[in-house]
Amino acid sequence: MSNISHTGRDISGHPDAEEMRARHDRVMGGGRTTGMMEAPLFLLGLYCAVSPWVLHFTASQPTLVTHNLVIGIAIAVLALCFAAMPERMTGMSMAIVALGAWLIVSTWIVGESPDTGVILNNIIVGGLAILLGAACAGLAMKNKKKT
Repeated sequence: MSNISHTGRDISGHPDAEEMRARHDRVMGGGRTTGMMEAPLFLLGLYCAVSPWVLHFTASQPTLVTHNLVIGIAIAVLALCFAAMPERMTGMSMAIVALGAWLIVSTWIVGESPDTGVILNNIIVGGLAILLGAACAGLAMKNKKKT
């Protein structure tokens, strides 16, 4: 068997120590810039999922109930993935923008003559999803230029 124990020596004398530190700082610092967006995105997804029951349109818009539930869960899951693996999820931030745009448009496509409350709810939630998703995408592009 080979000896694989680590002696705890300092690697400051390693010829690539500076480059390794710089790369580590880029990798660890670059992925966490979307960190401020994760919580609002998660809460937005949860609200979208429960909004049919909050606004009481479960009886008048049964198709929108399922629709908002699925879209809300999708946004919340993407936000959780941003929190768990930010360096791997930066490309998915545009998916949130697309989900937000679909949430706005789908009010009239999926719904059956929705009332003002349902329309305003989906426009506001969709608009916030577009804004937060675009902010994540912008930060991801900014980080890609740095590395």
